[in-house]
Amino acid sequence: MLRFGPDEGPLAVVALPVFEEGNRTRTFVVTLLRALAERGIGSVLPDVPGQGESMTPLTGLTILSLATALEAITDRCLDDMRRTYAVGIRSGALLDGCALHSGRWHLAPQTGADLLRDLHRTWRAAGHSGDQTMMMAGGDPVEIAGNLLPSDLLLSMSAATPSDQPGIPRRVVRLASDPAAADRHVDAAPLWRRSEPGNDAALAALLAEDIAGWIAACEA
Repeated sequence: MLRFGPDEGPLAVVALPVFEEGNRTRTFVVTLLRALAERGIGSVLPDVPGQGESMTPLTGLTILSLATALEAITDRCLDDMRRTYAVGIRSGALLDGCALHSGRWHLAPQTGADLLRDLHRTWRAAGHSGDQTMMMAGGDPVEIAGNLLPSDLLLSMSAATPSDQPGIPRRVVRLASDPAAADRHVDAAPLWRRSEPGNDAALAALLAEDIAGWIAACEA
C-alpha cells in the first residue's frame, strides 16, 4: 500500500479501476496523490485483492468482498481518529460502499453494468461470440484481456452501483466528452482508454485542487 502526505488530518482512500484500466491509470493516480500531498491532504493507495501487486487470487472474489477489504483500511483509520474520504476512479467507485467514509469523490464513475459491458466488448473483440449470459455460462473462469475472471465476480457486477448515501457528501467529476450528470466536467483525454499506461500532470493538478477544496469544505 502506498502512502502520501501528512500523518494526521483527513485521509483520502483511493480505489483504482479494476483489471486493465487500473494498470493504465496507476501512474496518473500516483501523480494525483503526490499533488494532493502538496496541498496538505494525506492519502493511501491500497492493493485491492486480486488487483495490482496483490498476491490474492481472483477465485472466490466478488465486488462485495473487494469492498469489504477496503473497509478494513478505513476502520483502522477511524480507530486512529482520522476521518476518511473515498476517491474512486471509474469502476473503483464500486468499491467504497462498505466503508464509513465522511464523503465520496468519484471520477467518471461506472456502474457494474457499465463495467460488464466493457468486459463483454473486450471478450467479443478477442474472437468470442455470444451475449453476456453466454460469456458467463458454465461457471468456469472467463479469460478477458489476460485476466481469468470467476463467474461469481462477473455476476456480482451486474447490480453494483457507486454508493450515494443520504447525508454523506458525494462529488462526481466527469470528462467533458461524457454527457452524464456530474458536479463538474473537465477537458481531458480518458487515460483509461489508452493502449499503454499514461500520465497527465496538468489533469492531476486540476483534480488534486478539486479534491483538496472539496475535502476542506466537508471538514469545515
